[in-house]
Amino acid sequence: MPVAGAAARGARPAVTDLLARTAELVDVASVSYHEAELAGRVERELRALGHLEVVRIGDNVVARSALGRPGRVVLAGHLDTVPPTGNERARIDGDVLHGLGSVDMKGGLAVLLELARTLAEPILDVTYVFYACEEVVRSDSGLTAVEAARPDLLEADAAVLAEPTGGLVEAGCQGSVRVLVTVRGTRAHAARPWVGRNALHRLGPLLQRVASFEERRPVLDGCEYRESLQAVRVKGGVANNVVPDEVRLAIGHRFAPDRDIEGARRWLEEFLAPVLDASLGDTVELEDAAPAAPPGLGHPLLSALVTASGAAPRAKLGWTDVAFFAERGIPAANCGPGDPLLAHTAAEHVRRSELEHAYATLAALLRSG
Repeated sequence: MPVAGAAARGARPAVTDLLARTAELVDVASVSYHEAELAGRVERELRALGHLEVVRIGDNVVARSALGRPGRVVLAGHLDTVPPTGNERARIDGDVLHGLGSVDMKGGLAVLLELARTLAEPILDVTYVFYACEEVVRSDSGLTAVEAARPDLLEADAAVLAEPTGGLVEAGCQGSVRVLVTVRGTRAHAARPWVGRNALHRLGPLLQRVASFEERRPVLDGCEYRESLQAVRVKGGVANNVVPDEVRLAIGHRFAPDRDIEGARRWLEEFLAPVLDASLGDTVELEDAAPAAPPGLGHPLLSALVTASGAAPRAKLGWTDVAFFAERGIPAANCGPGDPLLAHTAAEHVRRSELEHAYATLAALLRSG
């Protein structure tokens, strides 16, 4: 059991400059699969606190209190970023920090590290999870590596992902289904197309069908989810003098948490069926899928988080690892600093006030439960 340090026995430490703390993290490069340096920095900082049990698994760092509280919450954030676009170094302009990951999600990491430093005796036991490879395929996620090695480290009553939400509680998350539709034709010389059938031309009705999609907007726990359907990738054509006999179109569907993966896949196949022809060899294959997560706002810890945020919750229109926890029966929500619309953009930036509000919100949860 970890020994409480001086900070735990004495006065509460003052909160440091969260903007400067975030800038330091931005300047440690951590593009997916290259998080080792940042993981090492986080591990050293957490071990130095003295009041947390710290475990390192690969490039994932877990730190837990062991205070014997009646409830435990996971506070989690991913260490990795997408590749830079000329914004790899931090730049502070007044009360605004520009740089890769400032929003997604080194601002959130700075808040979690500061909570771990300043709140040695929260009313809840806390598990801080700093994990690798969130921005890439789910099978490579650091959460799965932690679960495979030490599933007990992820046990909790509720979880909060410090993803950028503008300081609001974004409940649950959408699920995702992506299918690869293959449309067939008959190859021919481009000068004599009447002896063939152009598979690219057959895409017309399919694209029109996708574009005609009328989004569902189900309301769950008072949060309105907004489904989407988009053609996201196309591949086809043989040569400039050949009528193409095959084209492949990837279609992505984001679905609300009142559906599961199988229900969403089945709906999508039925929706596309009127413009496809199985007799010509048209097929629909599942390429990728991720589950949705229900809002879970009925859980007292998540309800308390909404109260602490000082604003009404909204639906998470996107996918996050709240789904990982929800799959395991742990209610989870998103709440962190920064505008999510800036994530992955060259203009990514976070404001001092956003960092301070996120810290205050999560600190209130840990102090009052």
